[in-house]
Amino acid sequence: MLAAELRLHDVRVLVLDKDTDPGSPVRIVSLHVRSIELMAMRGLLERLREHTRQRPAAGLFAAIDKPAPRHLDSAHAYLLGISQPVLVRLLEEHAIESGARVRRGCPVVGVEQDGEGVTVELAGGERLRSRYLVGCDGAHSTVRARLGVGFPGEPSRTETLMGEMRVGVPQEEIAAKLADLRGTHRRLMVRPVGGGFHSVAVPAAEVTDRATPPLLEDFSRRLHAVAGTDFGVHSPRWLSRFGDATRLAERYRVGRVLLAGDAAHVHPPTGGQGVNLGIQDAVNLGWKLAAQVRGWAPDTLLDTYHAERHPVAEQVLDNTRAQLELHATEPGPQAVRRLLAELLDFDEVNRHLVEKVTAIDIRYDFGEACEPNGGHRGEACEPNGGHRGEACEPNGGHRGEACEPNGRYHGAGPDLLGRRLRDLDLRQGNLYDLLHRGRGLLLDRTAGLTADRWSQRVDRLVDPTVALDVPGLLLRPDGHVAWIGADQRDLDDQLRRWFGRPA
Repeated sequence: MLAAELRLHDVRVLVLDKDTDPGSPVRIVSLHVRSIELMAMRGLLERLREHTRQRPAAGLFAAIDKPAPRHLDSAHAYLLGISQPVLVRLLEEHAIESGARVRRGCPVVGVEQDGEGVTVELAGGERLRSRYLVGCDGAHSTVRARLGVGFPGEPSRTETLMGEMRVGVPQEEIAAKLADLRGTHRRLMVRPVGGGFHSVAVPAAEVTDRATPPLLEDFSRRLHAVAGTDFGVHSPRWLSRFGDATRLAERYRVGRVLLAGDAAHVHPPTGGQGVNLGIQDAVNLGWKLAAQVRGWAPDTLLDTYHAERHPVAEQVLDNTRAQLELHATEPGPQAVRRLLAELLDFDEVNRHLVEKVTAIDIRYDFGEACEPNGGHRGEACEPNGGHRGEACEPNGGHRGEACEPNGRYHGAGPDLLGRRLRDLDLRQGNLYDLLHRGRGLLLDRTAGLTADRWSQRVDRLVDPTVALDVPGLLLRPDGHVAWIGADQRDLDDQLRRWFGRPA
C-alpha cells in the first residue's frame, strides 16, 4: 500500500520482501470502515469487493454480540472479510501496475544511514542505496533493531492456536458444545469459513516460540482439554499460533528511516485492528514521504507522521488490552463484561466503541482551529463554550449523529478539523472519486476561494450544493480536513503548511 501511495507522486520505490512468494496462511482478515474508505479514495474498493464477504459493523468490541449502531458516519459503514493472501496479492498487483518494483527472497540484514541517504545490506551481501527507507518488516523488525529504537510493552502472557481445517462432526453438534462453553472459554472458536473448512482457535497450554508452527496433534490435544472433544479435526489448510504481546516503538522516525505497521506496533488481534492500522499508517505516510523526496515538503511535514500515528497506535493498544481482559474467564472480568454488555444497549456507547475500533473517530491535532469567518480561535472551544474534544454539536447532538439520514452534515463547522470526511455526493459524482490521485482537495461552496498557486498538488472543486454547513474546506491526500473557513489569507497559510511553497 505504501509503495502504491509513493508511486502516485512519481517517486521511484523498491519493495524488498524476505519471502520468496506471497503465500501466507489463508486466514481471513476484516477491512474496517476507515480502511474501506481509504480503498475507495484510491479507486481500489471495487477491485477488492469481488473477493470479499460483507458483514455489518457489529459485535466488534470484545466480541460482545450487539448490532451495529444506527447512522454510522460513513458511506461504507460495514466490514469486508477477505483472505489475507488475496489482499496481499491485490495490493502488490496495484503497486506494480503503479510502477513499483518488488524483489522477493531478499532479507535485509543491515541498515546504515548518513546525511544523503540509506544503505541496505541484503543477506547475500548485495548493498542497495536509497534516499529513504521504511521498515514494514513486522513485529521482529530487523530495521527497527538496527536503528536501536526501543519497543517497550508487555510480552505474551497467553498464546492461542489458530488454523483452518476440516471437522468430523455436524455443525449442530459444534454449536451446542460452544453454547455450553461460552461463559467459561471465550477464546475457543470453531466456525465454518466455506469450502468445507472451519476456522479453529483454542487456548494453548503455554507460551512458546511463535516461529515454531503447531501440529494438528496440538490442536486435537488442546480441544480435548478445553472442550472435551476435538470435533474430529483433520486435513488442516494452515496452522499458526499467536500471543498477546503488546508493544509500541518509541519513535517512528530516525533520520531517513521510518517504521510502519507491525514494525511500529504489535497487539493482540482482538477486534481485528492490526491489518487496518498498518494500511492507515501507509496512507498517512505516503504523501508526506513523497513530498520530502520531491522537494516540496514543509520542514515539519514528515515529522507529523509520528506525531499523528503514534497516539493512534497507543489508543489501539489500550483498547485491545481492555478487550483482552474481558475475555478472561475469572468472575471479576466476566462481571465487567456483563455490565459492558448492558451499556452497549445504549446506542451512544455502542457507537463510541465501534467508531474507536473501526478508526473513524480519529482526530489529528492540527493546532488552532478556525472560526467560520476565518479568524483563529486559539482555544479549542466551540462558540457555545463546549470543548472541541467533546463529542457535542452546538445543538447538543452527539457528533456520531453529525450526519442526517440524508447525508448532510449539520452544525459540523470547526469540529471537523483534523477528522476524516465521509464520502459525499457531489454534482459530478462522489467525493472519494476526486481523491484517486492522492492530491489535496479544496472544496469551495462560495466560488470565491482559490488554490491556483498550488495547482500541481491541490485540486479545487466548486460545488455550492455539497451537504456541508461550512463555506469551504481543505482536504489532505489522506482525506483528513486540514482547514475550514472562508478567508483566503488563512487558506493560503494552511496550503503552505501542508503543501509547501507555491509552485
